[in-house]
Amino acid sequence: MTTKHIATSANTVLVLGATGKTGSRVAARLTARGVTVRPGSRSAAVPFDWTDRGTWAAALAGVDAVYLAYQPDLAVPGAPSDIQAFTALAKVSGVRRLVLLSGRGEPEALECEAIVRDSGLEWTVVRCSWFAQNFDEGAFAEYILAGEVALPAGEVPEPFVDVDDIADVAVAALTERRHGGQVYELTGPRALTFAEAVGAIAAATGREIAYIPVPRTDFAAALTSYGVPADEISLLDYLFGTVLDGRNSATADGVQRALGRAPRDFADYARAVADSGAWAVPAQA
Repeated sequence: MTTKHIATSANTVLVLGATGKTGSRVAARLTARGVTVRPGSRSAAVPFDWTDRGTWAAALAGVDAVYLAYQPDLAVPGAPSDIQAFTALAKVSGVRRLVLLSGRGEPEALECEAIVRDSGLEWTVVRCSWFAQNFDEGAFAEYILAGEVALPAGEVPEPFVDVDDIADVAVAALTERRHGGQVYELTGPRALTFAEAVGAIAAATGREIAYIPVPRTDFAAALTSYGVPADEISLLDYLFGTVLDGRNSATADGVQRALGRAPRDFADYARAVADSGAWAVPAQA
């Protein structure tokens, strides 16, 4: 069966969060396919800023599809209002399709998903578990380098999803009509506790990396000392304190449904990052 594409080199896709974990990968993959990408970020040639609605119209002008990644997260106050205003403007601007990056197990995210579904546009929801890449591109990277990961995660397992899988699903949804009206729940193939995830990273790097359970207040203080932005700390505190309660421990089949293949295992992610040198500790002079 031949799949009809909605995004071609003659069309433009606005990729919001184009400098982030998922957006940068989505933009790169679309560009490699010959799709015209308009990066959506404050530093882009046509700037986009979620906190400045005056930037939205120019970013949406002439756009056919949007990768809709909200910063910092759909769980924060004000997200539904922004998503409602953005989708309404996207529709009158001539956008045909929205692909929403959503969070698994977040009631606030479900509200935003409903707004996108009711927008009158073609839509796909990409609903994700915790990103594996938080350990090398996010807030936990400094912990790994320091050899001591202190988190308020308890013993709750989480089926970490690889961001490359997210990007592959998002690009498919942006370029193939068959994904319209689908909610893809993305996870890895198995659930691990955070202690097990750290153990997999230690095995991949050949280093001793300790996992230490800590109270949420100590975790927030440590992130502050590492210079993590306050909004990211607040979000992580919410996720650890609310969402990481077992509601998301089961795996889902979104990657298989969207792409016809299994999701990437956390151990494979850890080995690839270790081989890249991203977790290498500089030798002491």
